[in-house]
Amino acid sequence: MPRDHRPGKSIRVLLAEDQGMMRGALALLLGMEADIEVVAQVGRGDEIVERALVARPDVALLDIELPGRSGLDAAAELRDEVPDCRVLILTTFGRPGYLRRAMEAGAAGFLVKDGPVEELAEAVRTVLRGETVIDPALAAAALGAGPNPLTAREREALAAAVDGATIADIAGRLRLSESTVRNYLSAAIGKTGTRNRMEAARAARQQGWL
Repeated sequence: MPRDHRPGKSIRVLLAEDQGMMRGALALLLGMEADIEVVAQVGRGDEIVERALVARPDVALLDIELPGRSGLDAAAELRDEVPDCRVLILTTFGRPGYLRRAMEAGAAGFLVKDGPVEELAEAVRTVLRGETVIDPALAAAALGAGPNPLTAREREALAAAVDGATIADIAGRLRLSESTVRNYLSAAIGKTGTRNRMEAARAARQQGWL
């Protein structure tokens, strides 16, 4: 449940953004709001939960593509480890698949970075009241895009193939047999309508499925 915020009590915000200049600018602009205080800043996804457990933010503003761990994966763990913290995804990549995954991870909002800071500040207040904030254009696109057709294992295999890894490499990373990896990749290629695993990985990323 959202925490009780009495008049004069600042909203505590954790900010996760890998670009230092962007992170600093967001922290500065949000800090100018009378009722918002940025209590933690991180540049890696694998630092989010650890810092949140210490700082105890009311709202976590998370980018998606972060080194170490994605903001979507961190959002799912925050839901379990810091249940009082509301998650607001703020990203450059307005992809329907990302929105669906964010909602499945328990995020309370999803915005793209090209909006005004006043809109972001109001979104922070809105999600803390227990409401949901979603970019309208992205919500419409998500409804028309349909669900992610890839299984969890197919996503893992494609993600492991993004850097050009061999079948043997992927099998080693995922602790699967090479024949099983081939089956997952073949299924993913068919579902994305592409010719090979590299094209399938690119197509899946463009849709926000990875």
